[in-house]
Amino acid sequence: MALDLQTLEKLEKLSHLRIDASKREEVLAQLSEILDYVENLNELDTEGLDSYFSTLEGGTPMREDLPANDPDVPRIILDHAPESRDDYFIVPAIID
Repeated sequence: MALDLQTLEKLEKLSHLRIDASKREEVLAQLSEILDYVENLNELDTEGLDSYFSTLEGGTPMREDLPANDPDVPRIILDHAPESRDDYFIVPAIID
Protein backbone atom coordinates (compact mmCIF):
# COMPACT_ATOMS: atom_id res chain seq x y z
CA MET A 1 0.00 0.00 0.00
CA ALA A 2 1.55 3.27 -1.06
CA LEU A 3 1.06 6.33 1.08
CA ASP A 4 0.80 9.85 -0.28
CA LEU A 5 1.93 13.18 1.14
CA GLN A 6 -1.60 14.04 2.25
CA THR A 7 -1.79 10.89 4.40
CA LEU A 8 1.67 11.61 5.81
CA GLU A 9 0.53 15.11 6.79
CA LYS A 10 -2.48 13.61 8.60
CA LEU A 11 -0.18 11.20 10.42
CA GLU A 12 2.08 14.08 11.42
CA LYS A 13 -0.88 15.98 12.83
CA LEU A 14 -2.25 12.97 14.72
CA SER A 15 1.14 12.03 16.17
CA HIS A 16 2.23 15.61 16.90
CA LEU A 17 5.46 14.91 15.01
CA ARG A 18 7.12 16.97 12.34
CA ILE A 19 9.02 15.31 9.54
CA ASP A 20 11.68 17.38 7.84
CA ALA A 21 10.90 18.07 4.18
CA SER A 22 14.14 16.41 3.11
CA LYS A 23 13.10 13.17 4.86
CA ARG A 24 9.47 12.96 3.67
CA GLU A 25 10.10 10.70 0.69
CA GLU A 26 12.26 8.35 2.75
CA VAL A 27 9.64 8.15 5.51
CA LEU A 28 6.88 7.54 2.96
CA ALA A 29 8.86 4.65 1.46
CA GLN A 30 9.54 3.13 4.88
CA LEU A 31 5.91 3.40 6.00
CA SER A 32 4.74 1.88 2.71
CA GLU A 33 7.08 -1.09 3.24
CA ILE A 34 5.72 -1.59 6.75
CA LEU A 35 2.14 -1.52 5.51
CA ASP A 36 2.96 -3.98 2.72
CA TYR A 37 4.41 -6.37 5.30
CA VAL A 38 1.35 -6.08 7.53
CA GLU A 39 -0.90 -6.69 4.53
CA ASN A 40 0.93 -9.99 3.98
CA LEU A 41 -0.33 -11.10 7.38
CA ASN A 42 -3.91 -10.75 6.10
CA GLU A 43 -3.23 -13.68 3.77
CA LEU A 44 -2.84 -16.06 6.73
CA ASP A 45 -5.84 -18.29 7.41
CA THR A 46 -6.50 -17.94 11.13
CA GLU A 47 -10.18 -18.83 11.00
CA GLY A 48 -9.87 -22.17 12.80
CA LEU A 49 -7.33 -21.07 15.39
CA ASP A 50 -8.14 -20.39 19.01
CA SER A 51 -7.07 -17.07 20.52
CA TYR A 52 -4.53 -18.91 22.68
CA PHE A 53 -2.94 -20.77 19.75
CA SER A 54 0.82 -21.28 20.03
CA THR A 55 3.34 -22.89 17.73
CA LEU A 56 5.18 -24.16 20.81
CA GLU A 57 4.12 -27.54 22.08
CA GLY A 58 2.73 -27.08 25.57
CA GLY A 59 2.40 -23.30 25.22
CA THR A 60 4.81 -20.60 26.20
CA PRO A 61 7.63 -21.89 28.37
CA MET A 62 7.68 -20.32 31.80
CA ARG A 63 10.57 -19.78 34.14
CA GLU A 64 10.52 -19.32 37.86
CA ASP A 65 10.43 -15.64 38.74
CA LEU A 66 13.21 -15.23 41.25
CA PRO A 67 14.21 -11.78 42.50
CA ALA A 68 17.83 -10.82 42.13
CA ASN A 69 19.34 -10.39 45.55
CA ASP A 70 22.58 -8.50 45.05
CA PRO A 71 23.25 -6.07 47.91
CA ASP A 72 25.79 -4.17 45.79
CA VAL A 73 23.23 -2.94 43.24
CA PRO A 74 22.03 0.12 45.23
CA ARG A 75 25.63 1.20 45.88
CA ILE A 76 26.55 0.76 42.21
CA ILE A 77 23.57 2.83 41.13
CA LEU A 78 24.27 5.58 43.65
CA ASP A 79 27.93 5.64 42.61
CA HIS A 80 26.78 6.81 39.16
CA ALA A 81 24.55 9.57 40.55
CA PRO A 82 25.84 13.14 40.36
CA GLU A 83 25.18 13.50 44.09
CA SER A 84 23.98 11.11 46.80
CA ARG A 85 23.95 10.83 50.58
CA ASP A 86 22.74 8.18 53.05
CA ASP A 87 21.52 5.84 50.27
CA TYR A 88 19.42 8.59 48.60
CA PHE A 89 19.76 10.66 45.45
CA ILE A 90 20.34 14.37 46.04
CA VAL A 91 18.43 16.48 43.50
CA PRO A 92 17.95 20.23 43.13
CA ALA A 93 14.97 21.68 44.98
CA ILE A 94 12.08 22.51 42.64
CA ILE A 95 9.81 24.22 45.18
CA ASP A 96 10.90 27.50 46.73
